[in-house]
Amino acid sequence: MSKHAGEDWIASWYASPEPIWGDEFPFSTNLPEKLNNQTIRQVARISLGGQRVRVELSNEYGKRPLVIGEAAIALTGTGSKIAQGSNRKLAFSGKRSIAIPIGATILSDPVELDIDPLSSVSISVFLSEETEPTTFHWDARQTTYIANGNHISDIDIDADTTTVASMYLKRIFVDAPMNAGTVVAIGDSLTDGASATVDANTRWPNFLANRLVPQNVSVLNAGISGGRLLSNVKGINVLARFDRDVLNQPNVKTVIVIIGSNDIGMPGMAFAPTESLPAADALIAGYRQLIARAHARNVRIIGGTLPPFQMYYTEVKEKLRQQVNEWIRSGEFDAVFDLDALSRDPDHPSRFLPVFDSGDHLHPGDAGNKRIAEAMDLDMLLADRK
Repeated sequence: MSKHAGEDWIASWYASPEPIWGDEFPFSTNLPEKLNNQTIRQVARISLGGQRVRVELSNEYGKRPLVIGEAAIALTGTGSKIAQGSNRKLAFSGKRSIAIPIGATILSDPVELDIDPLSSVSISVFLSEETEPTTFHWDARQTTYIANGNHISDIDIDADTTTVASMYLKRIFVDAPMNAGTVVAIGDSLTDGASATVDANTRWPNFLANRLVPQNVSVLNAGISGGRLLSNVKGINVLARFDRDVLNQPNVKTVIVIIGSNDIGMPGMAFAPTESLPAADALIAGYRQLIARAHARNVRIIGGTLPPFQMYYTEVKEKLRQQVNEWIRSGEFDAVFDLDALSRDPDHPSRFLPVFDSGDHLHPGDAGNKRIAEAMDLDMLLADRK
């Protein structure tokens, strides 16, 4: 990305792209079968603000070039509405319409738009040709509005349908104050925000972003619900996407890794009925790879212990969770965030404290997410690597 005087581009919002799945994962993708001559309007809450903005769209898992008829960004109003006078049409290498090659992403040209920290923007994309949704983020926890025809310039979209998945939208950059930094949270549904209230921005990375704005640090959420450290069931494993989702972010200083619950919990269940449990040594080797790769790029890496997972519980799986947590606490990460100790019920250590539990005994709710973010030591996150 070229730099000009006064520019310091930094990612202020992120969603890890996912491929669609087939019968191997027993949940709907929440996507229409195809899109044609339709507008998608998606809302994203940024962390750091700026006066100029760029948008990255992705066709990473596409089967054919993705034709963008038009695209725009605006400040969000309520629902599908955008703020009057804030709509900015986007160009890509000077073109309003562009085809994204198979496997590629495109970055828009900068546009002037004064965006406050922690505010929401709406990205509208008009798909002028028939396309099958393939690159998306399933558990976006944000309403996406879909309407027939080109509504890029409309203040309000009368949606023909909605979904809580996002499509094609990967990253939003802002021309942030100089010397801004980034913290990336990578993990599974706990980080992605499963069970957080839709359209409320109550994932724990959202709450952490609230705390880090005064430090001039953005927070990116690279969680994928159903994600694992070592292998794929839903989404790409963390070892495979670590460079893309973490190390390739501009000015990344620290990564928080909370991953492994699904590696332990899914085998033998409907998500992975024929799989065997991984060995503790295999999981530890995976964590060590993340540490080595982060350190090779001078990125600080924080390891999070695995919280209780009553929905997955067996004695064997609980024993493995405890083994993994013991190693995470052993000191190989630059620092440890002991989520297990924070969230477990002291009277029933294999269960969440009631205040953490969303009700499914696996994910924290809004109150639990807030407690996670408030418990993180900012000095731990922002310290330089030794």
